[in-house]
Amino acid sequence: MNFSDLILEWYDKNKRDLPWRKSKDPYKIWISEIILQQTKISQGTKYYLNFLKKFPNLKSLANSSENEVLLSWQGLGYYSRARNLHKSAKKIYFELENTFPKKYESLLKLKGIGDYTASAISSICFNEKNAVLDGNVYRILARYFLIDKPINASPSKKYFRKIAQDLIPNKRCGDYNQAIMDYSSMICKPVDPKCNICIFSKNCKANLFSMTMDYPKKLSKNKNRFIYYDYVIFEQGGKNLIQKINSGLWLNMYQFPVFQSYSCISLIDLKGMIYKKFKVSSYNIELINENFINHKLTHLQIQSRFWKISDTPKIKGGLYVDNFEKYPMSRLMHKFFEKYDYKLSLISL
Repeated sequence: MNFSDLILEWYDKNKRDLPWRKSKDPYKIWISEIILQQTKISQGTKYYLNFLKKFPNLKSLANSSENEVLLSWQGLGYYSRARNLHKSAKKIYFELENTFPKKYESLLKLKGIGDYTASAISSICFNEKNAVLDGNVYRILARYFLIDKPINASPSKKYFRKIAQDLIPNKRCGDYNQAIMDYSSMICKPVDPKCNICIFSKNCKANLFSMTMDYPKKLSKNKNRFIYYDYVIFEQGGKNLIQKINSGLWLNMYQFPVFQSYSCISLIDLKGMIYKKFKVSSYNIELINENFINHKLTHLQIQSRFWKISDTPKIKGGLYVDNFEKYPMSRLMHKFFEKYDYKLSLISL
């Protein structure tokens, strides 16, 4: 049997039981693919089920507010996914008359849908012959064919895409794409691959030359850079000031006022920044977390401190609230809420 026949035979016996595989509804497949773009299946499954419970169809998502969508997305990170999902739902429902695009090229025109997601939706839901290509697929192809081209170099994508497209069968395109993803995750794993039970072991060049862990090849990248966030919590009458974020990664979400720097600043410098921004100088300031709360993004590590400020005039340019549940916030903010009760155990300065 050839490559595709072998992997489909394996898939029929070993495929993972995942909730989105019970349907060919493009809406449900779309939601699952967007959630799983930067999220492990073990975590994403719960969010997928909860998201569909809140937004069971295009109509419900298109008619919701962005705030509702962001609230449902809390904890998943990469919030541009949620904003793009919402915008595309509106486009499909209102501009395309609730008709989900079927073709790869049409899907690419929607915000938040790239090559991989368009290939997955078009193949799984409409059996269009488009091979998915992501880290899992790169890995199995690089090992099987012993490809030295670095998978994180732009010129390599065209090379790998041609191979992936040559391998996908004319029938069961969606099953094939899901099969190669399952196989790469379960057998041809990044670490401790199960070469001893691999159905391709006799033909896999990396296995034959005992070079499995040498592939795929990658170009070295710069290390993550550090940035420091100093959040200030203004308290007035049992309520705290939060502000809506108007740019960047967490656009349209909420947080305490924050000061960013590329090195850990002193309290004196922080007070100067507070005065410059809010024109307040007389207040008590207390550090809540003695140790930094760390939050790692793809190419960025945020180290954050939270400061409580009392005895100040009411600051304009935000909301004073006593309940944060109605306001979508980043995982970093939730890490603080979960780890510290900032009304207790304050470190006096």
